[in-house]
Amino acid sequence: MFRRLLSVGGFTLLSRITGFVRDILMAWILGRGILSDAFIVAFLFPNYFRLIFGEGTINPAFLPRYAALRAKGEHEAAALFADRVFSWQMAAQLVILVAGLVAMPLIVRVLAPGFASNAGQFDLTVHLARITFPYLILTLVAVQISAMLNAMEKFWAAAAWSNFQNLAMIATLLASQWFPNAAYAAAWGVLLGGLAQLLFILWAGKREGISLRVTWPKWTPEIKEFFLAFGAVTFGAASVVIAPFIDTVIASYLPTGSRTALYYADRINQLPLGVLGIALGTVILPEMSARLAKNDRAGSDSAQNRAAALSLLLTLPFAVVFVIVPDVVMRAIFAHGAFDRDAANLSAVALAAYGVGLPAFALVRIVASTFYARHDTFTPARATFTAIVVNVALKIVLVWGFHFGIAGVALGTAIGAWLNVAILTWTGRRRGLLRVDETFRRALLPILLAAGAGGLGAYGGARLASLLDVRNLSGIHLAPGTLQDVLMLALAVLFSVAAYGFVVLMFRRTLPLGRLAAR
Repeated sequence: MFRRLLSVGGFTLLSRITGFVRDILMAWILGRGILSDAFIVAFLFPNYFRLIFGEGTINPAFLPRYAALRAKGEHEAAALFADRVFSWQMAAQLVILVAGLVAMPLIVRVLAPGFASNAGQFDLTVHLARITFPYLILTLVAVQISAMLNAMEKFWAAAAWSNFQNLAMIATLLASQWFPNAAYAAAWGVLLGGLAQLLFILWAGKREGISLRVTWPKWTPEIKEFFLAFGAVTFGAASVVIAPFIDTVIASYLPTGSRTALYYADRINQLPLGVLGIALGTVILPEMSARLAKNDRAGSDSAQNRAAALSLLLTLPFAVVFVIVPDVVMRAIFAHGAFDRDAANLSAVALAAYGVGLPAFALVRIVASTFYARHDTFTPARATFTAIVVNVALKIVLVWGFHFGIAGVALGTAIGAWLNVAILTWTGRRRGLLRVDETFRRALLPILLAAGAGGLGAYGGARLASLLDVRNLSGIHLAPGTLQDVLMLALAVLFSVAAYGFVVLMFRRTLPLGRLAAR
């Protein structure tokens, strides 16, 4: 598992780094205002639909069936099944693309109703969304070939292809003077990135001897079974989309820049989630599916428990840091150029609230694999729907009842994630499908101690840096607080890593670290 995790996590880390550079450029050039709010809403359109029709639905509905066929040695049947699924997907995506481009003004009016009061912002959002929306169909091939590669335990390409969108957006943002404005530059970067991703994944698939062919869609028993599963997962994914959809609706009524502040806070929160949590979820599903197809229940349970323990070990420290020193993180990274310190402080409030749910965001994919690996997509969908209903209700109460602003939006999302994990865990335990073994129990206390140590280290490092007058020490005149912010983050990271690493080293034999525990 470690080798596969390093493969996925390494390329995902690279993706997060390039995404990090992209976001810093966006904050620097777009700032917090009409341009940034319009682009971020336009950027959400393909991402929303990708949540419904992308990895979140293809992987649970397609990958276990494809992996099971390959595990049984039925490679031709697996390839035929993949082609038929792809043909149906392509037909549906073409309909969605045409409908989306035609109805874009209506979609923007529904998604961001608060923009309607500003004609310039509304029209800009519509134009940008029509540029970004075709990105969705370009990712269709990448998503399915990635699932096929994952089923073959070839994870690197599926983790690497998202880099190309980040690189394309960086290029267009740097060349923004040749576009009508920086928001148009970012939007065209999204589309160009989709084209680059498509070419890359086609090449990667060809290297492993796999490809997809478009044929006339045929209705077969296997396709019927797939679509029943796909429908359940899509229902759950659509429920997931409701939450950020509500976020956008609420933020459109809050002061200008609120949606931008939420976006950057979520991007930081997604950094450890994407590199560590999602990587584990990506690795564990094909492993559990293949083991269960061979009637290896014990191996499946063991892999899942190790993945859950690793997920908490790797994400909980970030959650604690985000809650304790969110302002240090946001100011050092984003308070530059058009994105000022006030904007960074506003994002920090949302980051702290998002951090509460970070471990749950990672755990939910691992716990849901209990059902996906057994071809049960309905149970996770039902759990997700229930959690989202509570999520939305909480946001309304927290924002307009308690006047928490964007913190209420983020906190509702975090609580909803924990509820999702709780429902899936309770259901899996009640049905006898999910077992918590000694590996997980022994690791839990050291994980909590390591996370606490990391959080205290971050606070101590930031506090120490705040006592130093860096500008006088350096003799360099910078914008007020700029170098101080960077030093605070640097020392917070240094002290946090040292404290966390010390605890992990002390308890390494009780943690699921594989060969590392013996060294």
